[in-house]
Order: sequence, then C-alpha cells, then structure tokens
Amino acid sequence: MRRIDLRVLVFGGWLLAALLTGPLLAQDDAGGTDTSTSLAELEAKANEALLAGHNGWMLTSSALVLFMTAPGLAMFYCGLVRKKNVLGVIMQCLFLMGLMTVIWALWGYSLAFGGSGAWIGNGEYLFMQNVARSWDETANAPYTPMWAEGTNAQIPLLTHMLFQGMFFIITPALICGAFAERMKFKTMVVFTVLWGTLVYCPLCHWVWDGGILAFVPTGGTGHGWAGGALDFAGGTVVHISSGVSALIVALLIGKRLGYGRDPMPPHNLTYTALGAAMLWVGWFGFNAGSELASDDLTSSAFAVTHFSAAAGAVAWAAMEWLTRGKPSVLGTASGAVAGLVCITPAAGFVNPMPALIFGLAAGVVCFVACTTLKSKFGYDDSLDAFGVHGVGGTLGAVLTGVFATRACWNIDEGNPLGVIEGSTRILVGQLVAVAVTVVFAVAVTFVLLKILDATMGLRVSQQEETQGLDLSQHGEEGYIFI
Repeated sequence: MRRIDLRVLVFGGWLLAALLTGPLLAQDDAGGTDTSTSLAELEAKANEALLAGHNGWMLTSSALVLFMTAPGLAMFYCGLVRKKNVLGVIMQCLFLMGLMTVIWALWGYSLAFGGSGAWIGNGEYLFMQNVARSWDETANAPYTPMWAEGTNAQIPLLTHMLFQGMFFIITPALICGAFAERMKFKTMVVFTVLWGTLVYCPLCHWVWDGGILAFVPTGGTGHGWAGGALDFAGGTVVHISSGVSALIVALLIGKRLGYGRDPMPPHNLTYTALGAAMLWVGWFGFNAGSELASDDLTSSAFAVTHFSAAAGAVAWAAMEWLTRGKPSVLGTASGAVAGLVCITPAAGFVNPMPALIFGLAAGVVCFVACTTLKSKFGYDDSLDAFGVHGVGGTLGAVLTGVFATRACWNIDEGNPLGVIEGSTRILVGQLVAVAVTVVFAVAVTFVLLKILDATMGLRVSQQEETQGLDLSQHGEEGYIFI
C-alpha cells in the first residue's frame, strides 16, 4: 500500500511540475525570452546561496571555538584546582574572552593578517578599518582561503576576523594551566596582552598569512623557510607556542606551596569531565572550521578530529589500566584532549585511519610527559599545559610530515607530500617550523616574565596563596557552605 501511495505521489508531483512549466516554456519559444540570461541569474543565485552556506558554517565555527574557552576550558581547568582557586581559574578564562577580543580589534588582527610581509602584518586593519561586512569588492575584498585561489569560495573579511579572533582568545588561556593557583591577576593581564601581541601575532602571520613559516608549493615563490609548514588549525601557532610558553612560566614562577608534600587532588572531576566533553564538541569548529568553508574537506577534518580524540581517550585510559590497574576519568578526559591537540595541525591533510594513529600516539606520549617526564624533572606545570599542548602539538606537527597525503588535499599540485607518499620535504618543513616556534616562544616569554617579575612581581604572597586566589584576587568564593 505504501509503495502504491508513493508512486501516485511521485506521478502527481511530476504532472504538476509539467503543467506549471509548460506555459513558461511555450512563452519562451513564442516570445523569444533569453534563456541564457535566466540561467546566468540562476547561477548567480546558486553561487550566492553557496557563499551564504560557507559564511553560516564559519559563524557557527566561531561560536564553537569561543565555547571552547568558556565554558569548555574554564570547566576543564577549574575542576583540576583546589576549591579555593576555582573562581580564579574561571575568571582568567572569562576575562581573557573580553580582553583579547579588544586587543584583536584594536591591533591584533592587523598585525597577524595585514599586508604580505615576511615578518609581521602592517596597519591595514588597525581599529577595524578596511574590515568589510559584505562580499562587495568595491568596498573591501573578501577573504579568499589559500585552497580557493581563483574561485568564488570566499567569506566576508569580518567573518574571517571573528573566527581567527577566537583562536587569539583561547591560546593564552591555555597557558593559564601552568601557573594556576599562584600568579597575580594583574600580572597575568599584562603578560597576556604582551604575549598575544609579541608571540601569537607574529607566529600567526608567519604560518597563516604568507610569512617565514608559510607553506610554499614546489617551485613556487614565498617566504617560507625550508618550504614552510603545513599547519591546518594551529599545531605551531596555538599549541606549541602556548605549551612551551607554559613550561617557561611554570619554571620561572616556581612550584605551588606544598607541592610534592601536601595532597593537591582535583576538587571536582565532574567539572573537568564535562569541560573535556565541551572541548571535544567545540574542537569541530576549531579544526573543521579552519577549512574556512563548508565542503568535502570540512567533512574530512571533522572526521579525523573525532577519530583522534576517541583514540586518545582510549590510549590514555589503557596506559593507566596497564600501569596503575585502573583507568581514570581524568586520564580519559586528558587523553581525549591530547588526541584533539595532536590532530590539529594535520586535520586537513590526513585521512581517517591515520587519525587513529595520531590519537593513540598522543594518548601514550602525553601520558608519559605528564607523569614520568614531569616527575623526573620536578617542574610544577599545574594543569599539564606543557605535557598536553606543548608535547601533543609537537607530536602532531611531526606526524603531519609523515602522514600528509594528496588523497586528502592535493596542495602541492601533484607532488608527493608526507613520508607515507615517499617524500621527506614536508617533514623537513615541519621540523623547521617546530624549532623556530619553540625558540621564538621560549625566548620572548622568558624576557617578558623577567621584566614583569622585576616590575610587578609574578606571584602572589604566601599569605594570599594560602588563602586562595578566589578571595585574595577577587574577593569572592566559589563555594559558600551554610
């Protein structure tokens, strides 16, 4: 009965369409209507709808990346500290959402994406001048992704600014995990402004805006050293830079009072687990959004992001199971984040099965970094910003040089990409980019911290640290028991 009804419905729809279009076709034949003009109009409307679809996905991705900072990272981090510091961590994430947005609007976006110089952007977009809200090229050219040169696959420059601004927010927020529970809030504010301006903006320009680490196709021209790097969504720009900077902060600011002697367990692993889940969801905007369009490669980046996170969660839990006898919620959450970090630079360049390798490798390597390595050297990276982001980002950048394939993105016009295709060119570029990022971020972070320590002081007093940052820095308490 259903089959008969369906056939009747289809036939009726076909008949109605014929009745409606018949007079139009007859009018066209009789009156000589220009069908080519009609087709051109239809094509224009279809292209407009396509651009609107790209823009819609990019605005959604922007919201997802902002969601990663708060509530995602805020909950992930605040659950790991003691309850007297829970508001301090949330405040750092929430305040940076406001502060870094202002910096990005005033000068950050211009330094990162203005001009075409090798080292730093120019003043083209200072104070949001020349950042158009439409595709009207007479007002200001829209942003065209690297893969879309010569096509109409463009997004408004305003959308590009918003999306990249969300990365500018979360990157310094990641560093907060290294100095949790002991840095002065006012020093944190000044440090993040300077770090974002002097570390993040140059790195962003170097990698994503044609600078000294930008990918250069074989035989092409560009500033990229050793052919540049493949960094789809921020392995070098976001994770390596923030991770190694976090390590320098942890070393210079010193250990928390009682570290290694007093118990300092996470006060609320429920928050941490929920925060990790939020990060997992938000990361689809982070990675898949970095295609700067909604197309088949977006689907691939989405899939590999999910696969790597899943493998990372399983691998870290398995390591705990083997070494400690029980898998933990914290380990599973950390493994998922490690998998997400590791796949970030490779999201647009590798297929789903290698993504499982990325996640498994991240789960194992980051577990060792956060346990054995951290214990051996004795540094107090409070929330493992270096162990997960610094180590995981470096691992992902190197593995990108191994598994990048033309089957995913033929970015080098037919030339082999990764070691898996028989070429070491990309791997060399990745290693150079990692080295430059590490040296640059470490050097600038070290100098900034030394200056701030001499002028403002990095650390709260012993009394304030014992009292907790919630009360000493903000005059509030996260929990009030009556």
